[in-house]
Amino acid sequence: MKYITGTREFQIEEPAVVTLGKFDGRHRGHQKLIQTMAEVKEKKGYKMAVFTFDMSPNSLYNEGPQRVITTNQERKNNLEKIGIDYLVEYPFTKETARMEPEQFVKNILVEQMNAKTIVVGTDCTFGYRGAGNADSLNQWKARYGYELVVIPKEKDDHRDISSTYIRELLDAGNMEKANELLGEPYSIHGTVVHGNHLGGPVLGFPTANIIPEPEKHLPVFGVYVSRVYVDGIYYGGVTNIGKKPTVEGRSPIGIETYIYGINKDIYGKTIEVQLLHFIRPERKFDGLEQLKVQIEKDRDYGAEYLKKLSKQ
Repeated sequence: MKYITGTREFQIEEPAVVTLGKFDGRHRGHQKLIQTMAEVKEKKGYKMAVFTFDMSPNSLYNEGPQRVITTNQERKNNLEKIGIDYLVEYPFTKETARMEPEQFVKNILVEQMNAKTIVVGTDCTFGYRGAGNADSLNQWKARYGYELVVIPKEKDDHRDISSTYIRELLDAGNMEKANELLGEPYSIHGTVVHGNHLGGPVLGFPTANIIPEPEKHLPVFGVYVSRVYVDGIYYGGVTNIGKKPTVEGRSPIGIETYIYGINKDIYGKTIEVQLLHFIRPERKFDGLEQLKVQIEKDRDYGAEYLKKLSKQ
């Protein structure tokens, strides 16, 4: 995949089937768009190209980063894995925000991205104040020589599947439903760093610690059954997300995972932690002994859950 980022000066030479959006989470709605693009590619030989921005438009006007299910790096990895040929991550600036919808279609989608087919959802918006939409694209298709495919929204029990809906599920700890709509487990990527070294020597449960990206939308703080991808191998795990109130109380938010059956040093390695099931909320214990007893219970629960899951 060719990854175009940090510049407004680019040119796709091959004819392309193009879609646009945030692609936050790559949920079932996004997958429908990608599937349609793949069908166009197979039929007409066009390259598959995704247009997105390097940050959410809301982030330009709000303080701090906009929380996302999928960070830019995770989005890049996801789209590369499913066979996208071009990912354009366009710089979002105040100048970009003022671009009129037809100018965006003509200058960027048609001329720079070489769009011969455009695939969008019914809720697609673009251009200044989001004034452009699927109807606009339909109105201009003869003028600019592209075909248009508009995909109806995917629904779950009469509700539109969206990143907002999935964030609500994450906030409630409903990993099973969130993962169902995502089509894959919600995951957090990070490099294993040194923690406070209480897990192994003091509590008897060595853990892998990663620090999430500041823009990452995390689920409710607590303990989860997880699956951890390390050096090409999946391991079962139990993951704590939060500030470890029993130990320090004012720690930065961290992801701490006990990994079943791993016997090697993974400090400095990039791992992927997939959350499968919410066990319990984060809470403060009276002391390390009480915390250790609870961790043992969490570890046993996780092992039993993973055992049952492997038999399904």
